[in-house]
Amino acid sequence: MLIGKVVGSVVATRKDEKLEGRKLLVVQVHNHRNEPTEQYVVAADSVQAGIGDMVLYATGSSARQTHATENRPVDAVVMAVVDSWDLGGDNVYEKWSGR
Repeated sequence: MLIGKVVGSVVATRKDEKLEGRKLLVVQVHNHRNEPTEQYVVAADSVQAGIGDMVLYATGSSARQTHATENRPVDAVVMAVVDSWDLGGDNVYEKWSGR
């Protein structure tokens, strides 16, 4: 699993029928200290995440193991909205504090 922040969405009116009804999110990859990187990924949403949410996402074959993405042509999926995380005993991110 990887950590990132939802920074946008993708709208595609013409797509594979297996993607119909799936929300596609643009996720900016963050490092373990919650610092944004220059990397982005487009991920199918399986948890109703929204712009500004910190999320856990998976890529590759792991992305096709949620109920929302099973047997669908996706290479990345958002599968959790992060409430907080700690690293070495220090709080790195807390949703309610805006950190």
